Amino acid sequence: MAEPSLVAAGEEPEERAIEAALRPKNLDDFVGQHRVRKQLSLVLKASRMRGRSADHVLFSGPPGLGKTTLAMIVASEMNAPLRISSGPAIQHAGDLAAILSSLSEGEVLFLDEIHRMSRPAEEMLYMAMEDFRVDIVVGKGAGATAIPLELPPFTLVGATTRAGLLPGPLRDRFGFTGHLEFYSVQELELVLRRSAGLLDLKVNSAGFTEIAGRSRGTPRIANRLLRRVRDWALVHEIEQIDARAASAALDMYEVDKKGLDRLDRSVLEALITKFGGGPVGLSTLAIAVGEETETVETVAEPFLVREGLLGRTPRGRIAMAPAWTHLGYAIPSGVFAQEQLELFDPDSDAAAASDGWAPESQ
Repeated sequence: MAEPSLVAAGEEPEERAIEAALRPKNLDDFVGQHRVRKQLSLVLKASRMRGRSADHVLFSGPPGLGKTTLAMIVASEMNAPLRISSGPAIQHAGDLAAILSSLSEGEVLFLDEIHRMSRPAEEMLYMAMEDFRVDIVVGKGAGATAIPLELPPFTLVGATTRAGLLPGPLRDRFGFTGHLEFYSVQELELVLRRSAGLLDLKVNSAGFTEIAGRSRGTPRIANRLLRRVRDWALVHEIEQIDARAASAALDMYEVDKKGLDRLDRSVLEALITKFGGGPVGLSTLAIAVGEETETVETVAEPFLVREGLLGRTPRGRIAMAPAWTHLGYAIPSGVFAQEQLELFDPDSDAAAASDGWAPESQ
């Protein structure tokens, strides 16, 4: 069985509890995402001034950037209770009807991975979001009867990592849509400073920079690496964490200077050493590194492509020039300068005629 990845591993209950304690409770404490935060603040303030529930909100973006945290902040800013569920948990319209019918006025309903809801539940959600009512169908066949059920005004907060999979009618019913971007190293340092204060850790500026630079632009990963560095410093009896200590700790956990972990490096190593840099098919590459195809495609590839280390072509995956240099390999000549095939060479007919052959005239 493959070893779990530190930067993409599932969280244990203790980890989730610590992460929940590190979540900011209001927009003023939330670091980064300045555009989304400013727009959301205006939406919530206007709703409070009108004395009404906030418009429905949709957050999209890669995992770990703060979509769940922002949903909790929406409820906190509106002084409203929060109900949490997820798209995969709602596979029937009845499941959604049960949740909606139990909401109180002004309550915030958070649906994580909303794009994974079943189609019947999505269609029920259209009417609930727009008219605050649902039709409950009683009976079957010709004797079926639709009973309208009025709902109290509520705010739906949806989160998705794949906004393109949301149906247009559902996406259009959200009053505010915010797309979260990856964080800069400077923003991640601010996140780490706040977390270190809550964890009562002594870390100098160079230590924060070292951890932030290996965090893939993601606050969730930054906080996770900070906790692992904390453990390493505790065992080695180090009171203040500096760049050297942070580097030694993260090297032990196999997270390198670019934030690549064991899986990332295995993918690039296989591409370079076993397939000459590619192109190679995804399934073949997954077999070469001993992982499932979905794991390589969803866990390793997005970050490697974003960093310019891996390329996706119609013929398969290729290792880009920075991947060769990052792993310490010399770039073979001609790998990235292959001449394009000219399917229709204007001089080909003349060359063929000089060899005693010419195409037949029509």
